[in-house]
Amino acid sequence: MLSMETMQQHMASLFPGLIGVRLVEMTPERVVGELVVRPDLCTAGGILHGGASMAFADTLGAIGTVVNLERGKRTTTTDSSTKFIGGAKVDTTVIGEAVALHRGRTTQVWQTSIRTREGKLCAVVTQTQLILD
Repeated sequence: MLSMETMQQHMASLFPGLIGVRLVEMTPERVVGELVVRPDLCTAGGILHGGASMAFADTLGAIGTVVNLERGKRTTTTDSSTKFIGGAKVDTTVIGEAVALHRGRTTQVWQTSIRTREGKLCAVVTQTQLILD
């Protein structure tokens, strides 16, 4: 299994690095990350943009799948559903927790809850990852 440090380094030059995803925990069943709500990730009004929330969640679910992949396999997101519950203000940090709902041979399903540090639920994202040769 890749180490969390190796995964963080791999993400650094990719989109997750650009938006600032920082890994906190990475196991085959659960991935936790943090994202600072910067002004450039917000909508008017200083609230985290929905697309930033979705990208954050997609990253965590994809990492969870990668952790479970057999050597030589890769993955892509085939479906994602987001329920926006509440906002996260600029200059705060959100925590995303992705948990595996299904870890099959050809697909995996991950559900990510995004919350403020205070525990307020901001979004719930459920995604399906296809496993490819």
